[in-house]
Amino acid sequence: MAYVKALIITTFLLSLPLTYLLVWRLQYTLSLTRPKPIRHGRRNPREPTHLLIVLGSGGHTAEMIAMLERAVNSPSPQQLDWRDFAHRTWVVGEDDELSATRAKEFEELATSLTSQETAMRGKVRAYTDHGPRSYEIKKVPRARAIYQSPLTSPFSVVRCFIACWSILTHGVYPEDVSAMQHIPADTKGRDYPDIILVNGPATGTVMVLASVALRFFDYKGAATRFRMRTLYVESWARVKRLSLSGRILAHMVDRCLVQWPLLDAKKTGPGRAEFQGCFV
Repeated sequence: MAYVKALIITTFLLSLPLTYLLVWRLQYTLSLTRPKPIRHGRRNPREPTHLLIVLGSGGHTAEMIAMLERAVNSPSPQQLDWRDFAHRTWVVGEDDELSATRAKEFEELATSLTSQETAMRGKVRAYTDHGPRSYEIKKVPRARAIYQSPLTSPFSVVRCFIACWSILTHGVYPEDVSAMQHIPADTKGRDYPDIILVNGPATGTVMVLASVALRFFDYKGAATRFRMRTLYVESWARVKRLSLSGRILAHMVDRCLVQWPLLDAKKTGPGRAEFQGCFV
């Protein structure tokens, strides 16, 4: 009995430093003060920018597209210039053809607007002169289907997490690539997303969790490159209480934007929710 008691005490004492290190690492990973990546120009072809957008389905997709359309069409300096992002990745559910179609339509609209604006300003360089501007649509298993049983939901979440991990790490190589002779042409210059934009679907929550895990373990320099800034926008329909995704992500994203003043963290308590007006 004395031996078992001594073993338990020893195990407990040895686990304290490990627990402390894990907690410290998690706090560092989620810290809002982590450095930003150093860039030499917003459209430097040697430092291509990467935007990742997660579309849910139905209302989530409609709100995201409406928000982006408003941002692209807003007058400067609030305008979102689509030319600033050399590559865009749209993530949709594997059976969500409607969201994939909406993403394609928006890309055509945004590209047309930016090219027309460049021509109207009389600039010599068009947006394509700064390097290849491309986008892709990736499909992932749904984190949770409508009316899915809670007993099977964890398995769906794991499948979605693996798919999100694969998307985030696709085409990412260690910073020292000088020794690598064969890099696929379609991933040349690709890196972790600079910004991950989500607005409520469970898939978006899993995508953020995957990015946090990559930074926690510093997988292929995910933490030391200071990329994958996460931005969560709460649904316009949430007036008095955050959604489940919002309550989870309000403590881990870099910025959590709400569209009603009652949801501001200054009024509701802990979390990073901040009211900056309506975006839809």
